Amino acid sequence: MLVPRTYSHLAADAAAILGKQIRLARKQRKMTEADFAERVGIARSTLRAIEGGSLKSEIGLVFEAAFVAGVDLFRDDGRHLVPQLARLDDKLALLPRRVRTAPAELKDDF
Repeated sequence: MLVPRTYSHLAADAAAILGKQIRLARKQRKMTEADFAERVGIARSTLRAIEGGSLKSEIGLVFEAAFVAGVDLFRDDGRHLVPQLARLDDKLALLPRRVRTAPAELKDDF
């Protein structure tokens, strides 16, 4: 039997905030659910889930809805995303590609 996934209250709060920001921006732009969903390329039910803060919505769809609505996710209208991605790639390049667990210590206390 599949156990339902649980999320921290912080994750739930963040999804709720982003969903409400998307709804607010959509309404400020005077767009109906149907028009906005069509523009994003999603069903109205998916839009309702996103705006309702569902944590089961695909992150790419949430980001696309935020972008179309004009929600500023990264504060600089995206201008600094490419340099930030490059910095993160540089940092990741310095780390091992895989993280391995340390081998278990042998207890040889005879």
